[in-house]
Order: sequence, then C-alpha cells, then structure tokens
Amino acid sequence: MSISAVTSSDAPSGPGPYSPAIRAGDLVFVSAQSPIDPDSHEIQGSDIETQTRRALDNVAALLEAAGAKFSQIVKVNAYLADPEDYERFNAIYESYFDMDPKPARTTVSVVHIWDSRQRIKVECIAYVG
Repeated sequence: MSISAVTSSDAPSGPGPYSPAIRAGDLVFVSAQSPIDPDSHEIQGSDIETQTRRALDNVAALLEAAGAKFSQIVKVNAYLADPEDYERFNAIYESYFDMDPKPARTTVSVVHIWDSRQRIKVECIAYVG
C-alpha cells in the first residue's frame, strides 16, 4: 500500500508537524480543517455559517487533490467551540452532504480550539476505492 501526503494550494497548510491530508491506499484522511483562507491565511468570517463553509471548502480542496469528492466521505468529526452553534452549523453541513447515504459523523463541543476566534474544525475519512 502506498502512503502519500496530500496538499492543495486551495487549502491552508497547518503550522504543526503534520500533513493536511494523507492518502493511504484507498483511504484519504483529512486533518482537521479550520476556517482559514488559503490565500490570506486569515480566519474567514466570525459567524458559524461563514466559518463552516470555509472549513468544508478546505476539506473539499484536499479531497480533490487526493482524487476524492464529498460523496466518498465515510466519516466526519466536527468540533464546535460553542454548542449553541450546532443547528446553524448543521444547516450548512447538510447543504454540502446532499447525498445518501450520508457519512457517519461525530460532532462535539470543545473547550478550546487552537485559536479562540475559530468556531469550528472539521476532519474526515474518505474511501476512494
């Protein structure tokens, strides 16, 4: 099985010692994506809707770079800084996942996300076999 790092100029690279995504055989593992604009490297928006769109667009860019698409996602983990954002996050999320079956998902509220201005992070696993 081959293992390779996946990057995209349409998604930001994180500041730490990790890959934005990894393709391992028929699986793509996308590291938690923030609402960071890949060009300006700034947090995009202050509301959960804008930040959710940016984070999911970053996921989409990495999936595309790995030869995958949203319909191939099998598992999503979403991390919200504020549990009150859940319903508004879910409305945006659902617009990106308008296929069936929908991927398995875990959504949790976390006490601290790396930058306190970030309201969300999203990571996923896709099957591209």
